[in-house]
Amino acid sequence: MEVRTRTAVEQGTRLIEVTGLTKTFDTLDGPLPVLDGVSLQIRSGEIVALLGKSGSGKSTLLRCIAGLIAPSTGVVTFRGTPVEGPNPGTAMVFQSFALLPWLTVQQNVELGLEARGVEPAARSQRAERAIDLIGLDGFESAYPKELSGGMRQRVGFARALVIEPEVLLMDEPFSALDVLTAENLRGELLELWDNDEFPIEAIVLVTHNIEEAVILADRIVVLGANPGRIRAELPVVLPRPRDRNAPEFVGLVEEIYAIMTGRSVATPPVTQPPDERRTPATMPLPHVTVDAFSGLAEIMDQLGPISVADVADELGLEVDDLLPLVDALELLGFAHVEAGRIRLTPEGVTFAGADIQASKQIFATAALDRAPLIRVVVNGLERAGDHSLYAGFFIQVLRRSFSDEEAHRQLDVAIDWGRYGELYSYDAGHDELALDPARVPTASDGP
Repeated sequence: MEVRTRTAVEQGTRLIEVTGLTKTFDTLDGPLPVLDGVSLQIRSGEIVALLGKSGSGKSTLLRCIAGLIAPSTGVVTFRGTPVEGPNPGTAMVFQSFALLPWLTVQQNVELGLEARGVEPAARSQRAERAIDLIGLDGFESAYPKELSGGMRQRVGFARALVIEPEVLLMDEPFSALDVLTAENLRGELLELWDNDEFPIEAIVLVTHNIEEAVILADRIVVLGANPGRIRAELPVVLPRPRDRNAPEFVGLVEEIYAIMTGRSVATPPVTQPPDERRTPATMPLPHVTVDAFSGLAEIMDQLGPISVADVADELGLEVDDLLPLVDALELLGFAHVEAGRIRLTPEGVTFAGADIQASKQIFATAALDRAPLIRVVVNGLERAGDHSLYAGFFIQVLRRSFSDEEAHRQLDVAIDWGRYGELYSYDAGHDELALDPARVPTASDGP
C-alpha cells in the first residue's frame, strides 16, 4: 500500500516511532490478536487521528504509545529511546474523565505533579496556569459532581497539560459528551493548538468518528479490525477552520468511509476469522438495536445497491451514525459492502420484506449462526440446570476480553437481540436471563 504523507509534517522532529508492533492478549479462550504489524511515526507540529471501528485496536495502540501496556513484539521509541515503561514524553486524556470525586479541580490537576515529587508551591502554581489556560479559572475549589460533562473533560485536559508533555494522547475524549458540548470542545482544542502558550508539540487522537478526524487532524491513520492493521494514511491539507459542507471536506469523508467499509484495490480485504476463532472477542456485537438495523434493511430494500454516504444523505444522518448499523447487517449476513457501496444479500432481502414473526425467525437463525455472543448465551442457558443464569455470569466471561464498561455494553446488546429473536428473556428485577420456553429441550429430544 502506498502511504501518502504531507511534506510539512515530514519536516517536523520525529517524536514517537512505532515499529512492527503487535499485541496479543491471553484469554481463557486462547490468544486474542489485537494489533498486527503496526508501524507509524508521530512528528512535532501535527495532530494525528487514529481512526477505526470497534476491534481495530486503536485504544490499545494508544496505550502502547503511552507505555501503559507493553507490545507483544515490536518497539515504541520516544526521541529514539525505547519506551519500556510509562512514556515520559506523553500524557493521556481519557474518554471517561477519570477524575477522583473526592478531590477538587485544583487537587485533581495537581495529581500528576504530586506523583512526580513536585513541591507543593510549584505544583500549585503550575496547576493554576493549566486551569487558566483551559478556561476553568474560578472553579479551582469545585468538586467533579458540581461540574458539567464538558467541564469535567476540561479538568482532564488541564491534568494532562500541567505535566507539560511533548505529546498529548487523547482516547475518544469527546464521545461521552453531548453533540453541542463536544463540538465546542473541539473548537477550543484547536484554539489552544494555535496558542503560543500551548506546551504540546503533537497530539494523537483516537476516534471512531470520521468527521471529527477530518475536522481536527493533519494526518489520519485508518485501522482495519480483528486484528488492527493500518489500512491507509491520509494527509488533511484543508485550511482551518474547516467547512463541513466544502466539496473537499465531503470528498475526504467519503474517501475514508470507502476505505473503512470497502474492498478496493488500494485497501486489503477485511477477512472474517475462521469458524474456530469466531468468539465474542473476535466478532463483538455492534452497539445497535434490532429495530435500528432492521429499519435500515427495509430502507435498503427500497433503495437497492447504493453508497453508504448516499444513504446517510437520504436519511439526513452523519455517515458515522450508519457504520454500526451496516456492521450489524454484515455480521448477520444480511448485507454486503464493497467499494463503499452496500447491497442486501438474498437473505437480507427476505428479512427486510418479511412480516414480524417471520423476520424474528430469520433473525434468530442468523444470530445463532453468525453472532458468537448470542450463541454463547444460548448455549449457557441450555446447559444450566433450570435454563436460567444471572447476567453477572456472562459479564464475568466477557471481562476476559473486554473492559468492564464494554462487557456491560456487549451484554446489553445481546439482551436486546435475544429478546427480539425470542431466544431468551431477561428479568431486570433479578438481573437474570432465561431460555425461551420454546427452546427448552424436552426428554424426547434425547442427549
